[in-house]
Amino acid sequence: MRGLGSRTILYQQNVAASLGLYNNDFISVDILRETGPITAGELSKKTGLATGTITALVDRLEKIGYVRREHDPSDRRRVIIVPQYEHKEEISNTYSPLHQAMLSLASSYTEDELELITQFLGKASGILEEQIQQLSSTPHGKPSS
Repeated sequence: MRGLGSRTILYQQNVAASLGLYNNDFISVDILRETGPITAGELSKKTGLATGTITALVDRLEKIGYVRREHDPSDRRRVIIVPQYEHKEEISNTYSPLHQAMLSLASSYTEDELELITQFLGKASGILEEQIQQLSSTPHGKPSS
């Protein structure tokens, strides 16, 4: 799992670089893909980045057309960050080789095996999310007891 995690991070860094993005920008794009529209404050919490950093990050992503800002219909003072990069050609071109390779890999398993793998990955993601929450709530330099 640790090796897969390291390779995933390295892949992500290379994708970000190939798209001309900073890694935190790309992580935020991925979070928005997963969550859909969220506020800057929510994105700040999910990334661990300061709100000022998020503002600059969203400015960069908006400038290149990866996101847009919208007023929250229920509270016009709040701004929601809306992803809009899914159909960008550079995104699909970048991910297409990985997507094809993963489809090929998946086709080598039975449906029962794929169901088990999917279940495992879902539970592993949940555990990672719990660990992220625990680490982010622990003061830096002070391990929890």
